[in-house]
Amino acid sequence: MLIVVAALIEKDNKVLVARRSTGDESVFGKWEFPGGKVNENEDEKDAIEREINEEFELNIKAKEYVVNNVCKYPTKTVDLRLYRCDYISGEFHLHDHFEYVWVEKSKLLDYDLAPADIPLAKYVMGKK
Repeated sequence: MLIVVAALIEKDNKVLVARRSTGDESVFGKWEFPGGKVNENEDEKDAIEREINEEFELNIKAKEYVVNNVCKYPTKTVDLRLYRCDYISGEFHLHDHFEYVWVEKSKLLDYDLAPADIPLAKYVMGKK
């Protein structure tokens, strides 16, 4: 099972989601809470901070674990773990995404989310 961390970054009562420009056909072009794989022996909070810096050139601080979802894709099983994060500094530079948006929580399901992200979005929306 692949451990993947995702960032829940909030601003003005909206959350950050981004549309993938990399990955296999099950996630390519889909919207997601941004993040990435946890390296061997890497702390999950360190991993999410590293991934957001690599993908967007943003500095964030991972604060707390929120929720996870185990999702079976055709070629792998992913345990996607969402962490609440604070924005620290940096300007957006997209490396693994076509675009990003700040979305009202109530509108998250209006986006074509990656399958693993849908239960996380529902949780964030309060539809546990």
